[in-house]
Amino acid sequence: MKLERILPYSHTLMEKAASNGDIVVDGTVGNGNDTVFLAKLVGPTGKVYGFDIQKEAIERTKKRLQEEQLTDNVELFQAGHENIKKYIPKHFHGHVKGAIFNLGYLPKGDHRVITKPETTIQALEQLLDIMAVEGIIVFVVYHGHPGGDVEKEALVDYVKNIDQQKAHVLCYQFLNQRNNPPFIIAVEKRR
Repeated sequence: MKLERILPYSHTLMEKAASNGDIVVDGTVGNGNDTVFLAKLVGPTGKVYGFDIQKEAIERTKKRLQEEQLTDNVELFQAGHENIKKYIPKHFHGHVKGAIFNLGYLPKGDHRVITKPETTIQALEQLLDIMAVEGIIVFVVYHGHPGGDVEKEALVDYVKNIDQQKAHVLCYQFLNQRNNPPFIIAVEKRR
């Protein structure tokens, strides 16, 4: 058996939650890697809603989607992920099957623009409200940058206190890697 690395495991979790025709969210579109993955996962009858506050991230992701011919089932919003509930149509509330976030900063972008604990937790709360039962929210937590530890600690403290009747919370990490390796927090909605 081989242990899955962090990014591939985040996709494995999404594959367990969503499939063809489902509705999913990319909470931090960044360079479009997860957005492309999600668009392929849910297929042409599914829908991906992508969020990022940086225009550069939205433009990079649009370009990737065009190159892959995946523009038909994706809507991108230059908006913070704390606005998820506002942008996802109400008739999809209760039907969102998966969401993925890469916390930290935009690779090859301005490293001073980072995800914040308050907005990340707001996005989590909103998703738990509109997710389908057994829907999964995956956070890939990068915390080796200024401000990263603050977000990591706030998110970990928050998810530790979610009622287990409401959601299961998983932490997947390699304990013997150096230099603040990323890890996963996955939240599966129960009711």
